[in-house]
Amino acid sequence: MFHYTVETKQSVEEAMTTLENNLKEEQFGVLWQFDIKNKLQEKGLDFDQTYHVLEVCNPKEAKNVLEKNLLAGYFLPCKMVVYDENGTTKIGMPKPTSLIQMVD
Repeated sequence: MFHYTVETKQSVEEAMTTLENNLKEEQFGVLWQFDIKNKLQEKGLDFDQTYHVLEVCNPKEAKNVLEKNLLAGYFLPCKMVVYDENGTTKIGMPKPTSLIQMVD
């Protein structure tokens, strides 16, 4: 499987807050957030799935991977998703090991 996904009993909003706090503790910053549901509805498309994409980065880790292989930059910043699927909140990301295999 190319991704790592966990389920939580928290709402999407609570999970987003918890995730951001946990990322800060690990020295990751949230660079950008994208609310897919709102953006698609803004464009007149019917999409009722709550789905957020976050771009996150730890500058030291980014530097380390880029020094090893500049092609790793194609996967930076790291993406994480938080979404609701049938009443269950899920948090996920592509596995870095799966991505790095593409550049080796």
